[in-house]
Amino acid sequence: MELSSQARSRSLLALLATTFLMYGGFFMVIPLVSIHYVDDIGLAAATVGGALAIRQVLQQGMTLGGGILADRWGVRNLIAAGVFIRAIGFVSLAFAETAPLLFVAMILSALGGALFEAPSRAAVAALTTEEDRARYFAISGIVSGVAMTAGPLLGALLLRFSFQAVSLAAAACFLIVFFITLFVLPQVQVAAERQSFTYGIQLAIRDWPFLAFTVMLMGYWFMWVQITISLPLVAREMAGSADAVSILYTVNAGLTALLQYPLLRLSERYISHMATMVVGVTIMALGLGTVALANDFSALLLCVVVFAVGTALATPTQQTVSADLADQRALGSYFGINALALAFGGGLGNFSGGRLIDLSRETGLSALPWTIFCAVGLLSVVGLCALGLVLLRRNEASYA
Repeated sequence: MELSSQARSRSLLALLATTFLMYGGFFMVIPLVSIHYVDDIGLAAATVGGALAIRQVLQQGMTLGGGILADRWGVRNLIAAGVFIRAIGFVSLAFAETAPLLFVAMILSALGGALFEAPSRAAVAALTTEEDRARYFAISGIVSGVAMTAGPLLGALLLRFSFQAVSLAAAACFLIVFFITLFVLPQVQVAAERQSFTYGIQLAIRDWPFLAFTVMLMGYWFMWVQITISLPLVAREMAGSADAVSILYTVNAGLTALLQYPLLRLSERYISHMATMVVGVTIMALGLGTVALANDFSALLLCVVVFAVGTALATPTQQTVSADLADQRALGSYFGINALALAFGGGLGNFSGGRLIDLSRETGLSALPWTIFCAVGLLSVVGLCALGLVLLRRNEASYA
C-alpha cells in the first residue's frame, strides 16, 4: 500500500514520539538497576552485571530474527508486540527481589527489544527518502539525546519513592508506545514482496559493501559503549564522587542533543554521509585517546566534550549510511544483520573497557586503555575510508 506524503509525515512523527518514550523509559530504569540490586537487595555486583550483559547480548543477537519477521509480516505488529513484552519485563523488574527473577526480567526486556529494534529502523528507512533521511535521523538523534538526559533525572526523582515506582513508570512509557504503534502507525511494508524467511539474509550476506560497513561499525560501537563503562569508572576515580558520573552523562547527552542537528546540516553541505561518518569516528577516537593526558576531572570533561562532538556526527550518520546501503527489498533483514555490529563491537567494548581499566590500575599504565580505544577507532576509520573510496569509484564507473 502506497502511503500519501501526509501519512508518511504522520507516521514519522509517531516514530519520533515513540523514540522519546522508549529511550526515556529505558534510561529511566536501567542505570539504577546495579545500584538497587547491589546496595538494596544485596546481590553480588558480578551477578547484576551478568544479568545486564545477558540482556544486551540476547537483544542484539536476536534482532536479526526481528528483522526477518519484519520483512515477512510488516513492522507495526512486531513493534507493538516488542514494546508490550518489554513493558511486561519492566513490570516484572519492579517485583524481582531475587537473582533468578532479575534474569527473567532482563530476558523479557531483551526479547521485546529484539522484536522492535530492527523493524523500527526499517520503518524509518521505508518512510523516508534519500533526500530527507539524514535530516530525520538527526532530529531523531536530538529526541533520543533529550530522552537519555531526562530519563535518568526522572528515574532518580522517582527512586525517592521506590525502585518499584521507577520500574512501573518505565513500563508505562512502553505501554504508551504500544498504543501509539497500534493506532497511529500504519502497517508499513519494508520488503518489496512476501518472501521466504531466508531471502533477505541471502541478499545481505552477498552484499559485500553492506557487510564491510557493518564490520567497520564494530569499531564505532566499541568506542561508543565506553561512555557506559570506562569513562564513568575514571570519572568517579578522578572526582572521588558518584555525582561525577551524572555530570559526565549530562555533558555527553546534552551536547550530543544540542550539536547533532546543526553539525549534520553543516557537514552535508560539503561532504558525503560516509565522509561525515569518517570525521565523526575520528573525533570520537581522539576524544578517548586524549583521556590518557587528563590529570583531573575538568580535563576529563574536555575530553568528553570532544567525544560528544564526534558522537553527534557519527551516531545518526551510521544509521543513514546503513539505510542508504541496504537493499530496499529486505530492509528488516539488513537492519537485523547491521545490529550484530553492536552485539559484537559493543559486547567486546564493554568487556575490554572494564578489563583494561583493571589492568591499568594493576600495572600503573594509566594511558593503556585510552591508547587502545583510540587505536581501535582509528583502525575503523581506515576501513571506512577504504570502503568509501571503493564505493566512490564504483559510482563513478556506473555513470561513465
